[in-house]
Amino acid sequence: MAFSGEFGAFAPVLAVSGGYLLGSIPFGLVITKMAGLGDIRAIGSGNIGATNVLRTGRKDLAAATFLLDAGKAAFAFLIFSALFGREAGYWAGGAAFIGHCFPVWLRFQGGKGVASFFGLLFAAFWLDGVIAALVWLAVAFVWRFSSLAGLAAAGAAFAGAFALRLPPGGVIMVGVVVAVIFWRHRANIGRLFKGTEPRIGAGQSKPANA
Repeated sequence: MAFSGEFGAFAPVLAVSGGYLLGSIPFGLVITKMAGLGDIRAIGSGNIGATNVLRTGRKDLAAATFLLDAGKAAFAFLIFSALFGREAGYWAGGAAFIGHCFPVWLRFQGGKGVASFFGLLFAAFWLDGVIAALVWLAVAFVWRFSSLAGLAAAGAAFAGAFALRLPPGGVIMVGVVVAVIFWRHRANIGRLFKGTEPRIGAGQSKPANA
């Protein structure tokens, strides 16, 4: 695997470390605290993602959280791709996603990664991102489960990686991200099977996807 740019063999280390640090910025926590709403981890699912921020009743803060969480993964991919080539971008974007899910600043308890997943996907492979987004919208509209929509979108993106014949590095990146999304949603999957998973728009105190 060759990396272009001045730093050569150090590019993967820089990409992973830089991507992880960028991805680990807990925007949901920062935004809600700045808005005077306290610690987002104390309500709903306890996660720092946009879905849990929505439980504060502030749609504007939830939208800002989604865009920033998506943007940090997209930016990590784009900046390191520009510096060292697309392979480094895959490493950086994937690391940013991991940083969001497992931020060192929050004892590795972060969000579930759906927003960062979409940001990374649209930046790296926009057509696969469109496929995943359409699946998310369809599932969310029909069944109104945010977690199910995220899982379906992740599965569609993984299938799309093969259907669209993405480069090997891209397929690996998408595969790792999708695997982590399913792992982070394991509690949601259990509740879906039990019929106890709350739907989109349900009460703030119930646990759900974030």
